[in-house]
Amino acid sequence: MTTDLNLGLNLGYWQRHAADATGLVQAAERLGYGSVWTAEAYGSDAFTPLAWYGARTSRIKLGTSVAQISARTPAATAMTAMTLDHLTGGRLLLGIGASGPQVVEGWYGMPFGRPLARTREYVEIMRKVWRREEPVTGDGEHYPLPLRPEEGPGAGPGRGRVTGLGKPLKLITHPLRPEIPLYLGAEGPKNVALAAEIADGWLPLFVFPEKIEQMYGPSLAGAGPDFDIAAMVMTVITDDVRAALDGVKMMLTLYIGGMGAKSRNFHADIIGRMGYAEAAEEIQALYLAGRRDEAFAAIPDELADGISLVGPPGRIRERLEPWRRSPVSTLLVMGPHDEPSLKVVRDLVLG
Repeated sequence: MTTDLNLGLNLGYWQRHAADATGLVQAAERLGYGSVWTAEAYGSDAFTPLAWYGARTSRIKLGTSVAQISARTPAATAMTAMTLDHLTGGRLLLGIGASGPQVVEGWYGMPFGRPLARTREYVEIMRKVWRREEPVTGDGEHYPLPLRPEEGPGAGPGRGRVTGLGKPLKLITHPLRPEIPLYLGAEGPKNVALAAEIADGWLPLFVFPEKIEQMYGPSLAGAGPDFDIAAMVMTVITDDVRAALDGVKMMLTLYIGGMGAKSRNFHADIIGRMGYAEAAEEIQALYLAGRRDEAFAAIPDELADGISLVGPPGRIRERLEPWRRSPVSTLLVMGPHDEPSLKVVRDLVLG
């Protein structure tokens, strides 16, 4: 439980049609926001926008929420993180996640199986790279280094024979920091437990603050005292609460209904664990049947309100109390698009 909350700004995915958010990021820095975060799915990457904003700021920390582990080898992510951390004076917060089978196998052409084991290996290799204590090797099943002939992908389109000439290597550049803060994006209880065990923080996508203890209490039992739970929360300052809740419901309609396969949708699963299993099943069925207006209507207002902060400042101040009583330590607000809105949120959260 915490009464003091840290504050960050989550920009989500970079979109070509959207205005450059440099001015918004600079305003957040002036107002005392601690961090700004960017995302990736199967469009823009998470690192390039951070480099852009990092070059135009000097203090605000720069986070990926999240970089997908199937998009890059652990060595490639470690190099990218090290480089960006150097260029920005040690401001990187590296959030990684396994994504889901539709993206991993459909977009990256990589197997999705055993995401927890893959994540553990991935983190171990990155930390070996940054520590630079010796040439990096890995004897794991998923990222063996160096690659040995018997573990190669074999012949096939775009795949060649493993030569067996791979050599353990050490990072050429000395990292600015041998330990870059590492966060895991996780939704399932086992994945959250892994974050508490091996990472510096957890990036939950949907948090209902009154329910987080019952959902994840055992998973978070192994977390250290400085473990940062940085929760993403849609935040809209408005007198039109109905319109704001409908905006949250539109987002939930997509994530519950369409962001995942019918047989495996992690977002629908988490909504079920919040106590809305029947609603989640109905929403997904309606969405996949093309009845998206009905799927939208099936989302309970209580759910949309519970995971967001919407309404006039007085209402948001009241709704912040459950967050302050929860294990969440950082709010990553999504929604403010101008400096006045950022200032209102800053004043409400930080006082």
